[in-house]
Amino acid sequence: MANSKIAIVTGSGTGIGKSVATALLKAGWNTVFVGRRKSVLDDAIAAAGPCEAKALAVACDISRADQVDALFAEVISTFGRVDLLFNNAGMGYKSTLIDEISVDVWEDVVGVNLTGSFLCARAAFGAMRRQSPQGGRIINNGSVSAHAPRPGSVPYTTTKHAITGLTKTLALDGRPFDIACGQIDIGNALTEMAVPMTQGVPQANGTIAPEAVMDVERVAEAVLYMAGLPLDANVLFMTVMATNMPYVGRG
Repeated sequence: MANSKIAIVTGSGTGIGKSVATALLKAGWNTVFVGRRKSVLDDAIAAAGPCEAKALAVACDISRADQVDALFAEVISTFGRVDLLFNNAGMGYKSTLIDEISVDVWEDVVGVNLTGSFLCARAAFGAMRRQSPQGGRIINNGSVSAHAPRPGSVPYTTTKHAITGLTKTLALDGRPFDIACGQIDIGNALTEMAVPMTQGVPQANGTIAPEAVMDVERVAEAVLYMAGLPLDANVLFMTVMATNMPYVGRG
């Protein structure tokens, strides 16, 4: 089932990124697992088991332009092109009111969620624009927080609203080059980071309550669908969420 298409998934050592990267690999995409810790990436590739497609682990801090440039240079040197970027890597912070959030925390969250997504999209867009055959697809990981915030989430929510602007602009600017860009907004996928949702998280009415979650494999299936479309079709926005989570009517 292997093909010649090349996918890059950031934040693919754990959680959503690991699930999506593994699904792409098993579906025949040569897949580059990207994250800060190479040992974790190697473990994720090993956990995927034998596959016809090739997997490559590359350690990279996506908030640093030099490391992102080196990442894409290595991918192009190894595989010759880039067909898909899943801009997934991100970080959050505990529920905190804005006046208690340090500038360092703000810069850390913006650095990964927004600057990192910009740097990876920038490099992918350039590669896709110049390669032959031209084109490719960029999928940004938004969040339901791109539409409605959780209490005390200024840095995270701000970056996720900004990702929507990035998605729309790339979808427009990519038209002449066969570069499609879409966004998947995910709500309560059960990963290591989402375990607290099952125990109790802050609600808009000031209470702490558990929330419904869904299997992270539903996210992988959705991204695989988006990625598999021909470049003359695009899912601009998709929301995949736990059916009973407090999003519709949140607040």
